[in-house]
Amino acid sequence: MQQVLTMPQAFWRNFLGNSPVWYKQVIIGFLIINPFLLAIAGPTITGWVLIFEFIFTLALALKCYPLQPGGLLAIEAVAIGLASPDGVYHEVSSNLQVILLLMFMVAGIYFMKDMLLAVFTRFLVGVKSKVILSLVFSFTAAVLSAFLDALTVTAVLISVSVGFYSVYHKVASNAGAHDHNHHNDDHVVELHREDLDQFRSFLRSLMMHGAVGTALGGVTTLVGEPQNLLIAEKAGWEFIEFFLHMAPVTMPVLVTGLLTCIVTEKLNWFGYGGQLPVAVRTVLEDFDKDQSAQRSLRDNATLIIQVVVVLMLVFALAFHIAAVGLVGLMVIIILTAFNGITEESQIGHAFEEALPFTALLVVFFAVVTVIHEQHLFNPIIEWVLTLELDMQPRVFFVANGVLSAISDNVFVATIYINEIVGALEAGLIDRAHFDKLAIAINTGTNIPSVATPNGQAAFLFLLTSAAAPLIRLSYGTMVWMALPYTITMSIVGYLAVSYMI
Repeated sequence: MQQVLTMPQAFWRNFLGNSPVWYKQVIIGFLIINPFLLAIAGPTITGWVLIFEFIFTLALALKCYPLQPGGLLAIEAVAIGLASPDGVYHEVSSNLQVILLLMFMVAGIYFMKDMLLAVFTRFLVGVKSKVILSLVFSFTAAVLSAFLDALTVTAVLISVSVGFYSVYHKVASNAGAHDHNHHNDDHVVELHREDLDQFRSFLRSLMMHGAVGTALGGVTTLVGEPQNLLIAEKAGWEFIEFFLHMAPVTMPVLVTGLLTCIVTEKLNWFGYGGQLPVAVRTVLEDFDKDQSAQRSLRDNATLIIQVVVVLMLVFALAFHIAAVGLVGLMVIIILTAFNGITEESQIGHAFEEALPFTALLVVFFAVVTVIHEQHLFNPIIEWVLTLELDMQPRVFFVANGVLSAISDNVFVATIYINEIVGALEAGLIDRAHFDKLAIAINTGTNIPSVATPNGQAAFLFLLTSAAAPLIRLSYGTMVWMALPYTITMSIVGYLAVSYMI
């Protein structure tokens, strides 16, 4: 018999859907407390509290997608005056390239999934050593991120992960060829459950090695991360010049990151070391053989077009012929036009993954607006600039790292680079010291920020992607698995900033 609800109960059931009751109560508590806290403690303390409330919604992304609770907090921040609508719009418009990238590039990757799955399946079943496989994943992600961008590379990793998982999950569920839901474990045969859990562990480690790899490569060049381009513009550095300035820090960190990858896999530390079960390898090998045997001429033509478009994509991004998002739109148009994808419903599926995260990122920019308009980071910047000159680069590295881990590395870099440009123009520092501080800012915002998903946009994208719940990758799990990288890379980065620039 269906339970009869009162109207208040109906509203409560609808609020944040199937989220736990305690979670709903916490979010309601945040929304009630903030206006009173603003009146009692002022905007600075309330602003910091709001940041940690937003981080809470990210940390519990598997309980409720952060867009809704985080969005309610952002709306309230604007309503009570912690941020202005114009300020939010300015922050969003300043990051239009990132938004276009998410909207179009991620959708473009969706239309390459057949080729990506075919290539990576061959690679996965061909390399028997998990250590070598992890190292290659990390290094490949680093190289690609140095010339493309971390979000595009992460989109490839997500697409491959979901593809692998769905192939085995279908077999484990004794499912037919169509309409299989790989998010639902209800029909997984008991015999396959242990292998499925081990396969999740295997994919989790590969995804994290790859995600950290995007940070290792992204810090090295002016196109690797959005803030790199900003810093290079302020410093007047070209591509090679930027790479050479950063190399004394980024190259030792790259080696350290790759060594950390090997050690964690060898010693099974921090959730790494999961092996590919024999049963899963057999399924993937059979899948690869079946796919190869069943390919028609039209299927082969589709794969050829996808390979050609990948080459076009690499060329377009490496030589920056247009904004990354516009290149993504070009990819969508060419792939759909030449591969017979002409129905609106077919194209719409490609945007399902990217648009929720795009909306979440806009909410994130609203929180960044609070940081900007309430000048929450200013006291830290002013204090650093009062220190002795030889201390400033290492303190800038640490301060940028900590602030980037809890907020947005692009915003932190923007604030800091503008401050030291002002100091240079005012004659407070000379050009040589400015270069050192610029290196410290870039490496500080890129390296220690791997500590949390909100520190790197690529990490946040992975956390809120379709792959995360499938492979049981939560906020806490990401922080734990990133910890060895955070420690080793941050220490080496700090030493390099202190003694090698």
